[in-house]
Amino acid sequence: MDYRHLGASGLKVPVLSFGAGTFGGSGPLFGAWGNTEADEARRLVDICLDAGLTMFDTADVYSDGASETVLGEAIKGRRSSVLLSTKLGLPMGDGPNDAGTSRARLIRAVEDALKRLGTDYIDLLQLHAFDAGTPIEEVMQTLDQLVCDGKLRYTGVSNFSGWQVMKSLGIADRHGWTRYVAHQVYYALIGRDYEWELMPLAQDQGVGAMVWSPLGWGRLTGKIRRGQPLPKESRLHETASFGPPVEDEHLYRVVDALEAIAEETEKTVAQVALNWLLQRPTVSSVIIGARNEAQLRQNLGAVGWSLTAAQIAALDKASDVTAPYPYFPYRRPGGFARLNPPLC
Repeated sequence: MDYRHLGASGLKVPVLSFGAGTFGGSGPLFGAWGNTEADEARRLVDICLDAGLTMFDTADVYSDGASETVLGEAIKGRRSSVLLSTKLGLPMGDGPNDAGTSRARLIRAVEDALKRLGTDYIDLLQLHAFDAGTPIEEVMQTLDQLVCDGKLRYTGVSNFSGWQVMKSLGIADRHGWTRYVAHQVYYALIGRDYEWELMPLAQDQGVGAMVWSPLGWGRLTGKIRRGQPLPKESRLHETASFGPPVEDEHLYRVVDALEAIAEETEKTVAQVALNWLLQRPTVSSVIIGARNEAQLRQNLGAVGWSLTAAQIAALDKASDVTAPYPYFPYRRPGGFARLNPPLC
């Protein structure tokens, strides 16, 4: 397993992290991913650690806290060998202070997460969504205090827009508070919006990408093929409407390219899709999920080798889409592109 710095921080993280969203299995949406309990979770953690994958990502909202609880049980006795990443900010109840990132909510939510995880510190805390109802100064000051108190090591965000990240960083710099070093983002061959604004921002500001749903909400696992019906066992039948949308023809064009390269490399479609992400600028770690040992071992096979430049170019071409304004002029040959060459 290779390791990279998390953004501009000194923390080194594995290029693959494990997403514990399948742990627990309760709740209407975030519990629909799986129902892994402590014994099986412990086995999956064993496999990860044997492979050098030491970072585990979860959130308070996954299975109404059960994911954190199961993960805490699975790492018991080996806390110093793992990096724990969790998220908060989405609703955990119907009360007026059960959602968001106010000072009161942040402090309480961190304390609750620490109890569920069975630890006294969190390596990386990420805000699950931007809270427009709380002043950014309040958020950044509270996070800085939690770092100073030793309850958090590093902080980051998830699903923020460019201006939200940049304004937060500016406020942190102005006051000398802790900066965000990570941004957990959706990024996949069938969803490359991250490249238009967030990637250049990350490059400039030293914010590492933690990639969620790298297989496009399960569409790039190799089970979807042009001209073939979706397998009956696929969870997409129930969850597709919750994930990032993608047009069928675009999906099939990418899958066609993946299949060709998978045959060339003797890898799986999923392994090729994950390896492509590992070659992208600003990506610190790609979060893989697994409901069982077979899925985990297949995803771990995405490391230890690299696509060729020609194979990357073929995937880039198949997955390319027209960027929205004001980004598309910078991707055309000519003056705009000469002033701002793309990162990838």
